[in-house]
Amino acid sequence: MSIDLLAAALPAVPLAAALVGLLLPMRSRRLPAILAIGGAGTALVLAIAMVIRGPVETAEGVTIAEFGDLAVTFTTWADGTAGLVAVAVGIVATCVQVYSVAYLHDDDRYAPYAAQISLFTSAMLLVVVAGDLIPLVVGWEIMGLCSYLLIGHDRKLPEAPGAAVKAFIVTRTGDVGFILGVAILGTQAGSFRISDVLTHHYSAATLTAAGVLLLCGVAGKSAQFPLHTWLPDAMAGPTPISALIHAATMVAAGVYLVARLFPIFNGTALAVLAISASITMLLGAATAMAQQDIKKVLAWSTVSQLGYMAGALAVGSRGPALLHLLSHAGFKALLFLGSGALIHAVGSNLMTAMGGMRRSMPTTYITMTIGLAALVGLPPLAGFVSKDTILAAAHHAVSAPGEVTAGHEAGALAAGAAPLWAAWLVWIAGLVTTGLTGWYATRLWLRTFFGASAARHPHEPSWLMRGPLLVLAVPSALLGLVALAPFIAERLGMETPEPFETEALAPLALATLGSLVSWYTWRRTSGADPILVVPGRRVLVAAFGVDSAIDVLVVRPVHALARAVKRADELLVDGAVRGTGKGTVALGTLLGSAHRAGLPRAATAVLSGALLIAVAIAVGVGQ
Repeated sequence: MSIDLLAAALPAVPLAAALVGLLLPMRSRRLPAILAIGGAGTALVLAIAMVIRGPVETAEGVTIAEFGDLAVTFTTWADGTAGLVAVAVGIVATCVQVYSVAYLHDDDRYAPYAAQISLFTSAMLLVVVAGDLIPLVVGWEIMGLCSYLLIGHDRKLPEAPGAAVKAFIVTRTGDVGFILGVAILGTQAGSFRISDVLTHHYSAATLTAAGVLLLCGVAGKSAQFPLHTWLPDAMAGPTPISALIHAATMVAAGVYLVARLFPIFNGTALAVLAISASITMLLGAATAMAQQDIKKVLAWSTVSQLGYMAGALAVGSRGPALLHLLSHAGFKALLFLGSGALIHAVGSNLMTAMGGMRRSMPTTYITMTIGLAALVGLPPLAGFVSKDTILAAAHHAVSAPGEVTAGHEAGALAAGAAPLWAAWLVWIAGLVTTGLTGWYATRLWLRTFFGASAARHPHEPSWLMRGPLLVLAVPSALLGLVALAPFIAERLGMETPEPFETEALAPLALATLGSLVSWYTWRRTSGADPILVVPGRRVLVAAFGVDSAIDVLVVRPVHALARAVKRADELLVDGAVRGTGKGTVALGTLLGSAHRAGLPRAATAVLSGALLIAVAIAVGVGQ
């Protein structure tokens, strides 16, 4: 059976735009912009068409390589979930491409930048629609390469190269486990096709090993503890790239992968995921409270929200995790692009350089207010519905352990269930995080748009930058209501959410309390930073010292080991080679000196020898 052409075209269109764009002159702008925007926009149209058409049966695909009995195929997986995620990727990628035209108006390397975004988009869409694990791995790894190139795009920033290398190495560290997990599944199932992998019967030990190894890659891509440290440093990249990485690509890939391969994650793997997710959501939210760089606040917020998604998966709720992935893609892309407009206006990432911006930048103010309200989870915005479904699922896992989450999951998808203590951990961490989210989101809102203005003559950016803000404000405001439609719930594999259940009151109350405390502190201190009254704020600024601990426990020992290996190579290997050469030269010199004679003695010896030979010949002839 042939592949689904509509799904196959999704990654193919931006890939073609990327390949052509990479061949264009580096300083060209018009044609690269047309290619980039056209490629992303076409992919968005194809994704919408795929959602409207509905899911199709997975095709056999086309065999592209064979390794003994194992065949690698290119096939597609065009279900409802893939279509919705592809739409989110298409919307964010198109907005980022349009926004970048104005944001990088004087960049002399715009053409490769736009082409790399197209390649990034293509790689994420390949992960979304791939029906075979090997093409999925290809898209997974291309995203890592593109993140490296795009984070380090601005070569004028001294921190950009280091941040790019850090992102590449940390995510590659997790990918080692990810590839091993894929290898285990493929060799055990006798096929890398996802449909075959999900229907094969594995032993408990195999499921545990494969699940935990896959989670290593998920921790890297989706910035889960302890491989989360690359994400805040990635803010050295251009702001549109921050929106792309943090909203619809890269970080979403890990969550989407777990949702796609959910049946192979047994109770042990889900328990590991629950621990990592709980730490991630709390650590990210607490650290976001103390950052002065507006992009760092949003970056740590992304870490925290990814913890929510992973936590939903850990308690067996695939649908709510995917719903939050979609809503987060909208409001977080909006917030990053909005922060880019603010940075563009004041020339600084620091919130101390802002303040009072609501009067001079009303469009940015209104759209970012919608995005922050969605982040906090205020009804009826997108974040309220998606967060509520996650916390309701965790509450159900606590109150009715061992049951499939009623009203949230259509069918028992997981191979196992996380232990009860893991469900408690996710639920409590999720509730606490709602309060912290309300606090830091309100702090950012107040310090940026209220109080005395610290900027001179700030103004709204061009419509190429304002337009994407207005577009992204729509899903941020309305996706929560749209998610109530059976059409969306069905494609996410869940029943229609009921966001105003009793358990929704607790997270809403905590989020409101966090916002009110932040506002009250700001008012009492006459507009000063609310973080100044928080005890232990230096620990929060330092992100609890995780980066420093990794530096001491991992980075420095690895560097020391590398120096030791280099020294051993120089002394032993290179020393042996150089010693062999020196020894050979010395031996040759010794032999040469033994055979060396002065010219007079040599001449005498030659003449004497010739004379003796002549005499011998004469005597012989005479006889």
